[in-house]
Amino acid sequence: MSLVAHVVVRRGTLALDVELAVADGEVLTVLGPNGAGKSTVLRVLAGLLRPDGGRVEVDDEVWNSPDAHLPAHERSLGMVFQDHLLFPHLSVTENVAFGPRTRGTSRPAARAAAEDWLARVGLAGLGDRRPGQLSGGQAQRAALARALVGRPQLLLLDEPLSALDARTRLTVRAELHRHLGDYPGSAVLVTHDPVDAMALADRVVVIEEGRVVQAGTPAEVARRPRTDYVARLVGLVLLAGQGAGTQVALDGGGTVAVAEDVGGPVFVAVRPESVALYLQRPVGSPRNVWPLRLAAATPHGSVVRCDLAGEVPLTADVTATSFAELGLAPGAEVWASVKASELTVYPR
Repeated sequence: MSLVAHVVVRRGTLALDVELAVADGEVLTVLGPNGAGKSTVLRVLAGLLRPDGGRVEVDDEVWNSPDAHLPAHERSLGMVFQDHLLFPHLSVTENVAFGPRTRGTSRPAARAAAEDWLARVGLAGLGDRRPGQLSGGQAQRAALARALVGRPQLLLLDEPLSALDARTRLTVRAELHRHLGDYPGSAVLVTHDPVDAMALADRVVVIEEGRVVQAGTPAEVARRPRTDYVARLVGLVLLAGQGAGTQVALDGGGTVAVAEDVGGPVFVAVRPESVALYLQRPVGSPRNVWPLRLAAATPHGSVVRCDLAGEVPLTADVTATSFAELGLAPGAEVWASVKASELTVYPR
């Protein structure tokens, strides 16, 4: 592993204790809600914040320990911020060349390296412009070029796409994916956007309240979320309970019928598209059916996402046509049904 870090920070109500390891050529995404400690981890790795404990090593060089703190300007790293943070009084080429110049590279060599990287990120011919003359996407591409021009051992990205509009975000995300694929060092991306995390990461670490609550590949995290926060991010409802045979007694009350025998503490993951809504109790003998109340309804792409309150809280996705035909509105009483075969059950 190129980057091996144990970050301990105590600031006010935040008690951060996180361990990370990232190999050369690997992209690790740190995902979590606001206030979880994601950006604090990045600031420690960048040398912008001295931690209260732990250790940071990159290629066996100690950057942080109880006895040492390597200043940010002495670390072999590149950083891309949410709002690009280009120097407004310098040209785009001068911005990109700034890092090499501060490390002693001659002006002609630094400009040549900057112009090469500007061409790589699609900004050839724009080097003489000031940052204020660039679009948001162009400015973020320039910031990426600035971060990579010095061939850093570690690349840090702090919400690099969050300030972009939706269309620009798609384009820049695809370009960022390509450049990260070519980057030979360790990369750490901080975000709260699950799409960015799943699209760009080789591995995902989820932080909540200063602790790692889940780690794995994007597919593993999406398929088997271990907290309600992660489940909501990937569009699932997570129910915790105790399995006994084909029944799960939920911790919050109520039971769920599942397709296979289970035992002990388990999670039941429910996809919103698997939940069917009715105004009357459905006929026949569905194994999972509950009376619930529509707590909220929100347009969600081509469907209406319905949050349901009751003994077994659920979320259902229904088409706008069905929503109208059922005459649904917040406060409406409905019946919800889910087939046992459409539930995912796994150990806690």
